[in-house]
Amino acid sequence: MEKVSGANVSTARGREEKMTETNKVTEQVKFRVILGYSVVLLLSAFLFNSPSEIISGLVNLTKAPSILVTDYMVVGNVGSAIFNSSLLMIIVTLIAKYNKVDFNGPIIAAIFTIAGFALFGKNMYNVWAILLGVLIHAKMKKEKFSKFIIVAFFGTALGPLISQITFGLDIPLPMAIIYANIAGLIVGLVLPALGAHYVKFHQGFNLYNIGFTAGLVGTFFMAFLRSFGFENPKTLYLAEGYNRIFGTYLSVLFISMLILGYIYNNKSFGGYTNLIKRSGRAVTDFVVLDGFGLTLINMGLLGFITMGYILLVGGQLNGPIIGGIYTVVGFGAFGKHSKNIIPVMIGVYIGAYFNVWEVNTIGPLLAALFGTTLAPIAGEYGWKFGILAGFMHMAMVMNVGSLHGGMNLYNNGFSGGIVAALLIPAIDAFRRKEEAA
Repeated sequence: MEKVSGANVSTARGREEKMTETNKVTEQVKFRVILGYSVVLLLSAFLFNSPSEIISGLVNLTKAPSILVTDYMVVGNVGSAIFNSSLLMIIVTLIAKYNKVDFNGPIIAAIFTIAGFALFGKNMYNVWAILLGVLIHAKMKKEKFSKFIIVAFFGTALGPLISQITFGLDIPLPMAIIYANIAGLIVGLVLPALGAHYVKFHQGFNLYNIGFTAGLVGTFFMAFLRSFGFENPKTLYLAEGYNRIFGTYLSVLFISMLILGYIYNNKSFGGYTNLIKRSGRAVTDFVVLDGFGLTLINMGLLGFITMGYILLVGGQLNGPIIGGIYTVVGFGAFGKHSKNIIPVMIGVYIGAYFNVWEVNTIGPLLAALFGTTLAPIAGEYGWKFGILAGFMHMAMVMNVGSLHGGMNLYNNGFSGGIVAALLIPAIDAFRRKEEAA
């Protein structure tokens, strides 16, 4: 993922010249659309709770240890969870604008991913030390922060490390705050270098590269904490009973993306068949390659596909699930489309159905959503291998969370990196053998 944070982001405007003038959308328009969604979502929080309830809910969720799986709609309330999500979305959008980053695929994916995980793990307290650590890394390298901004945004996956040390380990609060934020600074300092190295491990077939990197870093910190006798409890807070209201809420959001996409694509859905021919392997920036309009159309379609899957199998729309949907929607700008995610989701469903997990419980549901990090395998090698990747991911993801104690929010990115590293060499060897025969 870090490969897109430097030259690919900074030079994207030049590559956009390849598109027709009718499909080209200015950076200012893209910024306004993303910021507009953030503000509208922020205001929508007041449909669910009063201002005083939202404030008290924000206090509660900010003080939560936030390890997986902590639904902020439960520890706070629905309005405070949405407010927290939207506020962080606004902040990172403005940070990107201030640093003159083009609003193309990687940054849109990062913004929506932060919005999603701010429903169940990221908050206004636990992201800043990591962002500051990446900023210090950039200063030490004498580089612009914009070169590392994608790593910084995705690196907030380890926000629960900060929250857990602060609020979950029974350490006196003043010292806990110091220890926690030092850990966050260390995370931010090392992530850019580690992410650049580990992308070779899965060859770009795991779209959540920083999730894999964060999994390794989180595993180290968890081992360190365990060596001092600390252990993270298993956490499961989930809201239920909101399917009708959130089904309507999300449908309005995704329909608006389809409408805006249609308008910005010269009042047409044309070109989408070309978009879904792309494998999605990193780096595949749909905004640069296919235009902002088609990208919005793709994002809206992915929203309906993922929400439809959850409702079809009898799942609940709550903070973590909506967070997963937001993440897939965001990556609809950067690697995921309707053709390459469905085989992986089918594979996850088969894996859960024929094994010991219920397909409509939280683990398999999140695996179906976030397992689409492996969508490039289906895009590159075909639907059969996409199903196989999803099947393998289902087994792997249910067993790696204990390594980092739930402190890496991108647990599926961690699992996806391992699956891709195991599967891709085997597929390539098998295909070479077939060609030789």
